[in-house]
Amino acid sequence: MLPQHHRFLRQTKLFIPLAPHAPPSHHFTTTTSPSQDITLANLILKTDPKALPQTLQAHTTDWTQDLVHKTLKRLWNHGPKALQFFTLLDRHHSYTHSAAAFDHAIDIAARLRDYKTLWTLMTRMKTRQLGPSPKTFAIVIERLVAAGKPDRAVKVFLSMHHHGVIQDLNCFNMFLDVLCKSRRAEMAYNLFKAFKGRFRVDTITYNVLVNGFCLIKRTPRGLEIMREMVERGLEPSLCTYNTMLKGFFRAGQVKEAWEFFLEMKRRKCEIDVVTYTTVVHGLGVAGEVKRARKVFDEMIDAGVLPSVATYNAFIQILCKKDCVENANVVFEEMVKKGYLPNSTTYGVLIRGWCHAGKMDRAMEYMDRMKNDECEPNVQTYNVVIRYYSDNGEIEKALEVFERMSAGECLPNLDTYNVLISAMFVRKTADDLLVAGKLLIEMVDRGFLPRKFTYNRVLNGLLLTGHQEFAKEILRLHSRSGCLPRHFRL
Repeated sequence: MLPQHHRFLRQTKLFIPLAPHAPPSHHFTTTTSPSQDITLANLILKTDPKALPQTLQAHTTDWTQDLVHKTLKRLWNHGPKALQFFTLLDRHHSYTHSAAAFDHAIDIAARLRDYKTLWTLMTRMKTRQLGPSPKTFAIVIERLVAAGKPDRAVKVFLSMHHHGVIQDLNCFNMFLDVLCKSRRAEMAYNLFKAFKGRFRVDTITYNVLVNGFCLIKRTPRGLEIMREMVERGLEPSLCTYNTMLKGFFRAGQVKEAWEFFLEMKRRKCEIDVVTYTTVVHGLGVAGEVKRARKVFDEMIDAGVLPSVATYNAFIQILCKKDCVENANVVFEEMVKKGYLPNSTTYGVLIRGWCHAGKMDRAMEYMDRMKNDECEPNVQTYNVVIRYYSDNGEIEKALEVFERMSAGECLPNLDTYNVLISAMFVRKTADDLLVAGKLLIEMVDRGFLPRKFTYNRVLNGLLLTGHQEFAKEILRLHSRSGCLPRHFRL
């Protein structure tokens, strides 16, 4: 049988012939027919960009906003194709993009750091009176902050009124939340002080700031924000207390967290399922599995029904701190009680089976996940690929990757990085050719490899005698803006 990586190389235009006259490797098969958005995503992925306009024009599809939205989501991790699909459909004679579709395209452009396209889409959206909305600006601001451009994000926030969007308290809270979740709590607090006279700040504003400092494990500052909140005549909500409680656990301050939990009880706070879930997870992460189980049982006795998130937290800590078999027992209990597992539930259990070295069980649960109409997400696929790679089962890792590339759930930057690293375990000539192909594909899909990755792949190709392939990579992808150091080819 032709090894998986041989067939993988045949899928690229830069294929370098390896073993001739070999039969094809097996393919993944599914028992259910793909939905319309998967079929359409596959068609777009397989079609050459130059031929895509004619292909879409000839495709007999009843274009609906729901179908377009789902297809854009399928194409999320292939930004250039997603934007091309959006642009081509924008010229369609019988279809008009919704505001949600524009928001999706703007998000993709921002992720690719294609700011020219981003602002063109914003202008087009405004011309058609579809926006931009506060949600649109939230997307842009979040992407700018993630790209390390917080100062530019501030300017965008201050310019919102030029685009017809009023900077109200909700927008201000959104902006602070983006900064805080990007671990820029101090910057958020300074802006809060500068603008609190302009906006009548509320409990939500303070909750955002408390969460920001807790995310960076600065719980004393979180408590200071709570005190300031009370001094302004605002009553901390249950959300405030839960955020602070989670902050203590996140910072590893288990004793302080437990005392805070007991204080919530003494103050007659209406402790809810979020509170209990936080305590169960926090104790479990600290290795106190028995105490976590006791709190889990206590919440049921107190008349607070666990949520799917509670079960997810408990299953996760059993996988990490106990054993996956016990986690599986809790999973089955959850199902018997009528709870519907979500992608997180399956994800933590699949990771548990992988960590225990039981890859067959992990794959069984991926199939079961699909039968429960809960599609594996990119994080779940990445976990399986990583463990197969770490176990030296490179062919199986590539099979799972191929399943992703078929349009079920497109690979992301982490997927490519894991697989490229795996190709350097055996360091065979064939594996390094696969690494080169993966590098080409990831750049084509809008991902920016690190210089280290470029250098590593090029060095590997040179050492295995593939100078022409290395030259081709340099010619094709020097435009990506991530140039490797000088090579003498």
